[in-house]
Amino acid sequence: MRQASVYFNGTLAGTLEEHGSEYVFQYLPEYVAGGLPIGFTLPIQNEPFRFDGLPPLFENLAAEGWMKGVQAQEQKIDSEDKFGLLMANGTDLVGAITVTAAAQ
Repeated sequence: MRQASVYFNGTLAGTLEEHGSEYVFQYLPEYVAGGLPIGFTLPIQNEPFRFDGLPPLFENLAAEGWMKGVQAQEQKIDSEDKFGLLMANGTDLVGAITVTAAAQ
């Protein structure tokens, strides 16, 4: 299992976990109490969101094309590992969301 911390406007909002081909996004309880949704498809709730692949919101944050190739080669990450690439490069995303590998 790999886990990422997800920040929204610099505030820790939740976690994204990979369980094989399933992904689970969970808002932190303290974020639910007063935070904003990180995306239209992920409204604020206490229950986890489950997906059969990397959720579209996060998949669309990962680099594509030549940039994905450069990141994969330089960081020695499989170019098909979008979650790995997102965790490795998630502090340099356009917009309000930041994704980092969670401390294990």
